[in-house]
Amino acid sequence: MPDETPEMTDIPHFPLAAVVAADSLKLALCLAAIDPRIGGVLIEGPRGMAKSTLARGLADLLANGQFVTLPLGATEERLVGTLDLEAALGEGRAQFSPGVLAMADGGVLYVDEVNLLGDHLVDLLLDVAASGINRIERDGISHQHGARFVLIGTMNPEEGELRPQLLDRFGLNVALQGPIQPSDRSQIIRRRLAFDSDPVGFCAQWSSAQQALQERCQQARDRLASIPLSDQALEIITERCFAEAVDGLRADLVWLRAARAHAAWRGAERIEMQDIDAVAEFALRHRRQQRGQQPPAPPAPTPQPQPRPPENAAQGGQGQWGELPPQVVPVGARREVPTWPKKP
Repeated sequence: MPDETPEMTDIPHFPLAAVVAADSLKLALCLAAIDPRIGGVLIEGPRGMAKSTLARGLADLLANGQFVTLPLGATEERLVGTLDLEAALGEGRAQFSPGVLAMADGGVLYVDEVNLLGDHLVDLLLDVAASGINRIERDGISHQHGARFVLIGTMNPEEGELRPQLLDRFGLNVALQGPIQPSDRSQIIRRRLAFDSDPVGFCAQWSSAQQALQERCQQARDRLASIPLSDQALEIITERCFAEAVDGLRADLVWLRAARAHAAWRGAERIEMQDIDAVAEFALRHRRQQRGQQPPAPPAPTPQPQPRPPENAAQGGQGQWGELPPQVVPVGARREVPTWPKKP
């Protein structure tokens, strides 16, 4: 029977600042940490692409560094928590036993292979991630608590897809694909071996770079509210969403919030075109009609049949078969028209 206990550990995480390459994913994770209302990040890629390592590294950029893993076999009660109805009926108070969502409050909730999780549980996760509040109702008794976390889901598309309705609920989508260059591969292995042999020493070695990353994220969070969601940026985004033929309006909202988070990340005071462009693929990739592809080109026109060439064309003849060669007639000259002899 699968383990339903969420993983909460104080073991040092591999520092996000020490991750080699994967710049797009690191940016998307930082934007989700700056503004959790973006709606989390869905990471796609085959096995062995360090998806979980990157997700764990994000926890250190948040205030309390909480990192909670949702087990694949978790039930709804284990996820949202339970209410003790006997205590409520006998003592007139709601006794709540917290679930995974309460444990993840203020940190990162990591769901590996989210495409293999039941659709109902994914719906619950995404609802709470968007609202920041978990509500539990049992037989007329209700309880609610804050559950503000950054949702990170990973999946291998070869093992099955998420329904489009659930894909759309994730704020940002990043795909890890393509071969890793030999120089990067060797550097990744060296750093991983160094971390495995001495996690504390490795984290100490990267503490300055990690601290700088933490401070930059915190400064961006502090600056976020002062950056206006401008009408000009919204107009550009809505026009581009219309051109991409995405369904619904969530893409527009997520794109605008992510662009503002990117402006805060840069230390800017307003959203500019570079912010809109930087996050466009994050917001659109999983919402296009054909995922990960540009809209198809229109079909080529059907070729029209060509007239049959004259039979004497290959022999140097001119014009259509039986056509007389042109003759020059002087102006004013009278052309003799031949007449046929009359019948006797």
